[in-house]
Amino acid sequence: DEEYINSNYLVFGTQSGVVKKTLLEAYSRPRQNGVIAIGLREDDQVISVRLTDGKKDIIMANRNGRAIRFNEEDVRPMGRTATGVKGMTLDEDGEDYVIGMICMDPDSKDTILVVSEQGYGKRTMLNDEDGEPVYRITYRGGKGVKTLNITEKTGKLVAIKSVTDDNDLMIINKSGITIRVKISDIRTMGRATQGVRLINLEKRNDEIASVCKVNSEEEIDEVETVLPEDVDSEENFTDEVSE
Repeated sequence: DEEYINSNYLVFGTQSGVVKKTLLEAYSRPRQNGVIAIGLREDDQVISVRLTDGKKDIIMANRNGRAIRFNEEDVRPMGRTATGVKGMTLDEDGEDYVIGMICMDPDSKDTILVVSEQGYGKRTMLNDEDGEPVYRITYRGGKGVKTLNITEKTGKLVAIKSVTDDNDLMIINKSGITIRVKISDIRTMGRATQGVRLINLEKRNDEIASVCKVNSEEEIDEVETVLPEDVDSEENFTDEVSE
């Protein structure tokens, strides 16, 4: 209805770290050939779009294992064809890019799940039991903080999701094999930890291409369910922070 489309937004995240927020009303008059949703720069592409109420926290993660959290209110509403503003600064190695973006309520009890190419992952609370941010809030445009220790063993980061114990994780490998992991089997740990091996890909000579979350009660035929392995789960790393 009119009130809904004038009080909710679409938030776009791109590979180059751009974020754009546009009132939902701007997309309420579709055309047969579609409409321009965002003015993308050359060699950039959309990696995530979220529906929000304008009061969420935005978390973006890059391929090199960093994540940044900032208030959605730091991103002013723009027109439908606007390019957007910088949400995250990438590393200067020429190979870094944003792999995902999520939007969460500032006091959400959901956990943040990150997954790497070689099957490593971890769940971390957005805030601790006292309500203090685990992923601390900064202004948009920074480099963020390390969210997974990227090594040759883990591979680069491929996904970030907000999850609950009621979700399952579908892991799709580059070989086409799909595997299912119960989120409740992945224990919650601190941000400055290595994580667990969700799936052993060394034996498969494979990599993770993509992941998605599904309801744990949803039945999907011919998908193997596996248990994560507690490998180096308590290994801490130096948290090099760049604002």
